[in-house]
Amino acid sequence: MRRNLLWLSDEQWQQIEPFLPTDVRGKDRVDDRRFISGILHVLKSGCRWCDCPPEYGPPTTIYNRFVRWAERGVWERLFRELASRGRSTDTQMIDSTHIKAHRSASGGKGGSRSRRLAAHVAGAIRRSTQSRMLKAVFFPSY
Repeated sequence: MRRNLLWLSDEQWQQIEPFLPTDVRGKDRVDDRRFISGILHVLKSGCRWCDCPPEYGPPTTIYNRFVRWAERGVWERLFRELASRGRSTDTQMIDSTHIKAHRSASGGKGGSRSRRLAAHVAGAIRRSTQSRMLKAVFFPSY
């Protein structure tokens, strides 16, 4: 097993296990702890579901379980219960340590607006090359 994988500790698992669904239809679920560790790995690392390491199980199964439990409200109930054990039950906040932005979001086209306005006032920016040419043809002394 790789060392850099995220695995739930025994203490974490004991807190989570009572809130997992027990009404299983069809085949019994195998090793919920492994699948939840896989889900947490994907959410924490930001990788695609299909890039989830095989130690956690089949990526399709991990994704399907995440989606089904989200639809059933399992994650919401689990979060609310774990969060209620904190300091305040009235207010809970989640903070993101990073925000993904498009690669071109760092600056706008053409640089600073104030620089462009100053250049326009100074006459450095021509609105149309064609109108300049027409003036030269029809008004040679202009």
